[in-house]
Amino acid sequence: MKKSTPFYQIRLRMKQLCLSFSFLFSLTIFATDYHVGPNESLTTISEVPWTTLLPGDNVYIHWKATPYKEKWVINRSGTLSNPITIIGVNGPQGEQPVIDGNNAVTVSNVNFWNENRGVIKIGGSSVPSDGLPSHIIIENLEIRSGRPPYQFTDQNNQIKDYVNNAASIYVEKAKNLIIRKCTLHDSGNGLFIGAFNGETQDVLIEKNYIYDNGNVGSIYEHNTYTACINITYQYNHFGPLRSGANGNNLKDRSAGLVVRNNWIESGNRQLDLVDAEDSQVLVDHPSYHTTYVYGNILIEPNNAGNSQIIHYGGDSGTTSIYRKGTLYFYNNTVISTRTGNTTLILLSTNSETAEVFNNVIYTAALGSTFAMIDNTGVFNTHHNWIKTGWVNCHCGTPSGTINNLGNIITGTDPLFVDFSNQDFKLTTISPLINQGGTLPSLLLTNNNITSEYVKHQENTTRVVLNALDIGAYEYNSSLSSPNQTLQNKVTVYPNPFKDSFLIELDREVLDQVILYNHIGQKIIASNTTEINTTELNSGMYYLTVFTKSGSKTTKKIIKL
Repeated sequence: MKKSTPFYQIRLRMKQLCLSFSFLFSLTIFATDYHVGPNESLTTISEVPWTTLLPGDNVYIHWKATPYKEKWVINRSGTLSNPITIIGVNGPQGEQPVIDGNNAVTVSNVNFWNENRGVIKIGGSSVPSDGLPSHIIIENLEIRSGRPPYQFTDQNNQIKDYVNNAASIYVEKAKNLIIRKCTLHDSGNGLFIGAFNGETQDVLIEKNYIYDNGNVGSIYEHNTYTACINITYQYNHFGPLRSGANGNNLKDRSAGLVVRNNWIESGNRQLDLVDAEDSQVLVDHPSYHTTYVYGNILIEPNNAGNSQIIHYGGDSGTTSIYRKGTLYFYNNTVISTRTGNTTLILLSTNSETAEVFNNVIYTAALGSTFAMIDNTGVFNTHHNWIKTGWVNCHCGTPSGTINNLGNIITGTDPLFVDFSNQDFKLTTISPLINQGGTLPSLLLTNNNITSEYVKHQENTTRVVLNALDIGAYEYNSSLSSPNQTLQNKVTVYPNPFKDSFLIELDREVLDQVILYNHIGQKIIASNTTEINTTELNSGMYYLTVFTKSGSKTTKKIIKL
């Protein structure tokens, strides 16, 4: 006969189940969506509870016909799987919501310092209580007009001036920050990121349009000015600075810097990669002495400031803290339309080294107007295409060392598809095809050539059939690139959506669709044109549409 379970054991088991349920319940994330805009539950940005945002919360700022004249601080933290996300929802013609710093009013429910440094600030406040904001995503907003002579109304209802080095986005400190698909312009700095004693770490700047920043006559403000530990710039479109501004396009003082697959046009220099002048933590960091720049299109117009494309090393004058390491510069497309001299790299001292390979460097002027280095440094070069007649240095005999390791191709024309319209992909008879050198093994894990830039602010897989091609574009990349015609043939509606959405194709046959979440995880794969999303959380997703003709395109969609 089976024995019955003693009562005390039943009670113990029930208690264990209750504790387990309580534990699981405590792990549940109850995220909240906040919608701001005309016809939304919140009409002003000030109504968002910025002081109490929790992991997984999403703030949707919907487009309206007039700009939002509000400014605020973000100083809360999400998690890796549940970030705090601030997302702009486009207007009927694809217009981004505009956050305008000119005559903006600081929102009423926060208290923070350095209000005059930015339109949107991240980190540094007393309300919410100060901490290290982390796992924050800011996406799809146009943020503008943080500079003199613009003014704003502060949290004490006083009218104040922006300082010269104010920014559209000013990051005092943050960790695990993503700034994606934003338009940053008409400010002192489009983006400013401070190291904050090394606390600012792990930043991704992706698919933004950054232009028209800087102050007239000043060399101290830039399209971006950043310093932190581990920062990656990818797929961004950097345009010219404000007319009359003398700053650089991308200026950085970070440890662990990667600049890949960007379009960077004009500026005093396209890249100014110098010393961490105010952070010994960054100088001492192991990644401070290695920098990666690859897959970029760097364009130097005529009369656009300094004749140097890149500066690597330092500018503080304290040479002991200069980068004193290696710049890996490979598979870039460098274009100069200057009528006078162009210099590729200024290496600050002979302790800086540049490994330069697989680049196409085209100058509209005579080849003799192009020089590799300014004077100092160690410059190792191979497998580049350069216009016939190039020189080591315009200085005569440089004090640095230039090591030509071979396979330098010279000519008069790299045979781009359409130079006048800035289409720098390769024609079928380009001398750049299959002429690149094999990448060193140390680059293959984290800095391999796997993508290329798509005009503008997009990317595609780089398909290498034989040897690498020289430059930022692979000849056969068109086989896998997003079909721009297909973009116009695919419609997703409604968008934003609630429980489902439809895919409509014009003169194309659907093969498959794949839905990804905002961190790139595959969520749904289907071969139907109606997708049910009732089990998905609210937020931003990416839908890739494949057709029977072999084309594909990706669209951003939002679930309410």
